[in-house]
Amino acid sequence: MKHVIVCKEPGRFAGWPANNGVALIWGDEIVFGFVLGWYKPSDKSHSIDGSKRSEHLQGRSTDGGETWTIEKCNYIRQDRRAVPSPGGINYAHPDFAMRVGGNRFFISYDRARSWDGPFTFTPMGLKLSSRTDYMVVGEKECLLFLSATLPEVNGSNHQDRAFMARTKDGGKTFQLVSWLTGDPVKIRSVMPSTVRTSPARLVTITRRKVRNLETRKYSNWLEASVSQDNGESWKYLCKVADTDRGEENGNPPALVRLRDGRLAVAYGYRSTPLGMRAKISKDGGVTWGDEIVLRDDGGRWDLGYPRMVQRADGKLVTIYYYNTPQEPEPYIAATIWDPNSIAG
Repeated sequence: MKHVIVCKEPGRFAGWPANNGVALIWGDEIVFGFVLGWYKPSDKSHSIDGSKRSEHLQGRSTDGGETWTIEKCNYIRQDRRAVPSPGGINYAHPDFAMRVGGNRFFISYDRARSWDGPFTFTPMGLKLSSRTDYMVVGEKECLLFLSATLPEVNGSNHQDRAFMARTKDGGKTFQLVSWLTGDPVKIRSVMPSTVRTSPARLVTITRRKVRNLETRKYSNWLEASVSQDNGESWKYLCKVADTDRGEENGNPPALVRLRDGRLAVAYGYRSTPLGMRAKISKDGGVTWGDEIVLRDDGGRWDLGYPRMVQRADGKLVTIYYYNTPQEPEPYIAATIWDPNSIAG
């Protein structure tokens, strides 16, 4: 495995790739988003100074993740006031990209070099807590894997429930199609990562959380659901992995369908030994192999939130934020690894 520094600045906090857009790849060109703030040590929360302004930046590599440049997000509309989507989005454009945050989204037709938006999802009628996960179906049709804050989700300190929406008119309107997870509804489900395994079969992995009323301790894990009808309905598939031992807030998944048909998922692990882990499925997500430790030298739980892509040579590039005992200021890193050479 090869670990690469993507963005690391003294006195700064760099974090949360999973919250700031999807990692996309065109040949050897990879782009993803992250937040750069100011470092402030904390024993109980993220080590970022909330009193100082943070920046939304992008990392771009043109050599498959070996080296990176950092760039500011270039917004076409500088006021950045959210407006209803006018439609007319061409999802099938070869250089299309979309970034989702809450109830807003941005679009790009030049490989994320410039962004138009923000636009709002209409007419959803929900308080959205979404991040970026979408699947292009055609020029005017796209599946979006979102989440909403609902009062019936009361089993933890967060109230997200993940669902699939669809637009068939180029993003002018969006309709809720199905919830990704079933009963018990009270268990949090958020930050889905979704792949297609056949013309009608979809697999999604969600971040889940619930509190045990007797022990008062949380459980944080990743769970797979499957649809056999292009997302019209979903069923529980399996538990994929734990993301800590209940001490912290868990971690989201980064799911990729490999070119040979296997599935690979990466995630941060926020209990000792802290670090980044992965698993591989050979049967479309029904079962998963042994845990693969990408690294276990983390210094504090404030890490993870990965995005992941597969290069043309078959290697995976897993992008995440990280810290070590020697380097406590969180930074963006990438691990390049070969899923064919690691038992999993």
